Amino acid sequence: MNVTGTVTPTAPATLTNADRCDRCGAQARVRVVLASGDLLFCAHHAKAYEPNLRDSALQWVDESAQLVDAVETTVEP
Repeated sequence: MNVTGTVTPTAPATLTNADRCDRCGAQARVRVVLASGDLLFCAHHAKAYEPNLRDSALQWVDESAQLVDAVETTVEP
């Protein structure tokens, strides 16, 4: 009897202000889920490492668009 299984990662929770970039310590905006664990990156470092990590990532959760939304809601006309 052969048994095969597939691991389906759960959707990670939204990043919080306490989540920090693993490279520089800035606020994390991207979570990269790998088979070996998660990496958190600021928007800058996510862009820098994306070419090397995208193919091996199980999930790429990019919340950097929230930066634009936050700026647009705080700017007064």
